[in-house]
Amino acid sequence: MSDIVVEEKVGLAAVGQEQSRYVYASQWRLMWWKFKAHRVAKWSLWALVAMYIVALVPEFFAPYSADTRFEGYQDAPPTVVRVVDDGALSTPFVYGRERALDTQTLQYEHVEDRSQESTIQFFGRGEPYKLFGVIETERRLFTTEAGEPPVLLLGTDRLGRDILSRIIYGSRISLTIGLVGVALGLVLGTLLGAISGYFGGVVDTIIQRVTEFILALPALPLWIALAAALPRDWSIIRTYFFIVVILSFISWTGLAREVRGKLLALREEDFVVAAKVAGASRRRIIFGHLVPSVTSHLIVVTTLAIPAMILGETALSFIGVGMQAPAVSWGTLLQDAQNVVAVTAHPWQLTPAIPVVLVVLCFNFLGDGLRDAADPYSR
Repeated sequence: MSDIVVEEKVGLAAVGQEQSRYVYASQWRLMWWKFKAHRVAKWSLWALVAMYIVALVPEFFAPYSADTRFEGYQDAPPTVVRVVDDGALSTPFVYGRERALDTQTLQYEHVEDRSQESTIQFFGRGEPYKLFGVIETERRLFTTEAGEPPVLLLGTDRLGRDILSRIIYGSRISLTIGLVGVALGLVLGTLLGAISGYFGGVVDTIIQRVTEFILALPALPLWIALAAALPRDWSIIRTYFFIVVILSFISWTGLAREVRGKLLALREEDFVVAAKVAGASRRRIIFGHLVPSVTSHLIVVTTLAIPAMILGETALSFIGVGMQAPAVSWGTLLQDAQNVVAVTAHPWQLTPAIPVVLVVLCFNFLGDGLRDAADPYSR
């Protein structure tokens, strides 16, 4: 009996330690524990981290530069990577291609040329580039030697450029435009929403009328009109900046109304009244007490707004009023898929849509996990 009693006491002590662990944990630690329990959101976070690392140094991860053209490989299908040569295992390699005209269909076909063979080199020397625009190097994650048949895992476009390399290079614009755009929208929405919710009166009326006017405008025609007004002779960087401004100009309104509603409910709370009695300034009350109280909500809204920004840039570039060639983004890559005949004959040119779908899904799963974590006391 004594052994049973001892085991029960040990079990109760362990339960007590676990309960005290949650009782004395901070709000952020509780949110982190709740987030880790959401496995899909956790794996989505790691997937997004990997995507942004690739976008940070696309030159290393892409086998070729975005503008490299391979003569005779126009509209070539994906190459088959082989690891068996004459019945024995070997290092990964690919065969060359021959481009010939089919006299019956009057379309070019690509047939394997086994007289040409190239070995895939991992961390080998490829086309030279500058890492972060400073460090000169030739090392790439994988590539083939110059002059040998290229490895084209996702095929080529109508100019013979590697689609995989262009997707990797395009991630730099498509992924960062979401971060930059949401950052600007977050600042505007939080600032105007906080001012509107705290002061009320005439200030609230003016801000809300402006917000309602912008919300009443049809989003897609407004995007097209503002983006089409950009001069075609502008540089890629300037066009990129103004596309971000256009997207941010539209995105802040919803967040401003949400922040306003939160602050209307919080401004009469005891901690706000105590701050006023203690002589705290209005700026300190708004940005030192009220805004931090809605931080978890802002994080969730931000993660859900980023994919909307990415889809906005992709849609604008796809219809030809966003980023323009020679800029490389996922939207400009999908311009080749506007022709139904081209897509039917070369379906691999739709592959730039895959990373768009993956990124949007990952952000949505991440936002779902953060939404649950923002309320760590719920079951």
